Amino acid sequence: MEDPETLGFEHMGLDHRLLQAVTDLGWSRPTLIQEKAIPLALEGKDLLARARTGSGKTAAYAIPMLQQLLHKKATGPAVEQAVRALVLVPTKELARQAQSMIQQLAAYCARDIRVANVSAAEDSASQRAVLMEKPDVVVGTPSRILNHLQQDNLKLQDSLELLVVDEADLLFSFGFEEELKSLLCHLPRIYQAFLMSATFNEDVQALKELVLHNPVTLKLQESQLPGPDQLQQFQVVCETEEDKFLLLYALLKLSLIRGKSLLFVNTMERSYRLRLFLEQFSIPACVLNGELPLRSRCHIISQFNQGFYDCVIATDAEVLGPPVKGKDRGKGPKRNRAADPEAGVARGIDFHHVCAVLNFDLPPTPEAYIHRAGRTARANNPGIVLTFVLPTEQSHLGKIEELLSGGSGAPVLLPYQFRMEEIEGFRYRCRDAMRSVTKQAIREARLKEIKEELLHSEKLKTYFEDNPRDLQLLRHDLPLHPAVVKPHLGHVPDYLVPPALRGLLHPHKKRKKPPSSKKAKKVKTQNPLRSFRHREEKRGPTAAPS
Repeated sequence: MEDPETLGFEHMGLDHRLLQAVTDLGWSRPTLIQEKAIPLALEGKDLLARARTGSGKTAAYAIPMLQQLLHKKATGPAVEQAVRALVLVPTKELARQAQSMIQQLAAYCARDIRVANVSAAEDSASQRAVLMEKPDVVVGTPSRILNHLQQDNLKLQDSLELLVVDEADLLFSFGFEEELKSLLCHLPRIYQAFLMSATFNEDVQALKELVLHNPVTLKLQESQLPGPDQLQQFQVVCETEEDKFLLLYALLKLSLIRGKSLLFVNTMERSYRLRLFLEQFSIPACVLNGELPLRSRCHIISQFNQGFYDCVIATDAEVLGPPVKGKDRGKGPKRNRAADPEAGVARGIDFHHVCAVLNFDLPPTPEAYIHRAGRTARANNPGIVLTFVLPTEQSHLGKIEELLSGGSGAPVLLPYQFRMEEIEGFRYRCRDAMRSVTKQAIREARLKEIKEELLHSEKLKTYFEDNPRDLQLLRHDLPLHPAVVKPHLGHVPDYLVPPALRGLLHPHKKRKKPPSSKKAKKVKTQNPLRSFRHREEKRGPTAAPS
């Protein structure tokens, strides 16, 4: 038998339909977590696996899950159709993503394997109908799964064979502890279980005791982020808050940051302040807001991945803030009450081909930095992380560097070589734009966007189901315009651009030369109306008829 460290997908004993789907996805060989986890899972072991964000954890549990379901249907005695596998995730977006990945892997066995996502609360009636058909795999958040169990829409006591808990370290932080304990009472006593997590903390240890039975623990010896040859990490010290806005303006307007980028801030109010600021300079951006309907949030992610727009502003404050336990879930600052508690951005969501992550606000915790940075440099693609730091935040930045260096003391966040004095000419423009973005403008922008997205999500839902191509025309980066926009700010005069950076600006289209005066004069004499008047004036007034 070959060394398991060198196992390829073709050596794992997988169904040929799964191998074909893997080939279509362009995976030539498994990632480290997949190499280790898939053979153990196929042996029937319970798994507790830790691997960094973007390392292929979803496929690491989806492939053995599908293989076991296919094997049982092909070789076992004929049994009644039932739900055999349950996948629990902390957010609705992750549920959609997990469902999509499982369906892609099951593309050549879709008749044999059915997958249902029951995470969206607004689709309860349709979910009930789907669950009545007893899909093989059900994906959802603990609260939605428990709700269906309590209403007898879903029964797992006699049929469940495999339980997956994805992003396990976030479940308790989202306040799902009580739901999860109640949910486990509806499961059989014996089943195989996988816990997948980016970190091992106290919550994961508590989940391990609740869910797993004699598990194999996989702590992969890999860094939490890609190496410096793939992921470049920089810090830039901004003396004032105004300097942060000035630097961001220069990076985006002068095209110093190319490709798709994610801008992270710490509060939703900051998200809209930043968007309205960029609007002043005709820099389009959209906010991924937990207050928006799920359909809108997923549409934003989908269009970003398709390249409809290059800049998304996001916050992870609600996701990676202090853990929220049990009955306290949903409580907190007034500004966050309306946000969807099951909406998360920084963790797990698969943004495609992100070239740069800009931490406009310093992450609240070192773990939050890792999960933000994990949005770029995925699947062997290069990426950049640039963190803006105020002088008062240096001590907190030191804690982040300590975690990244593993205690070695080697610098990880390199200084970003940028001379602020070269962009001083833009400072008055930034001040002008910042003054236009008032608290009232931010409130109006949030209200306007929510109203528009609710309209698109609800009233037009049936229309878009019948006309899916029209859905692609919806844009989430259109100007909100609650603040006064001064058109001249969208243009960058050449005299303000530092000489070293002028070559980076997109060249303006050459304007057509105006016609010469000689040619214009010739055209003027060819006007038939003017020629007629000229002849009449030369002839003089005509005599009145007698």
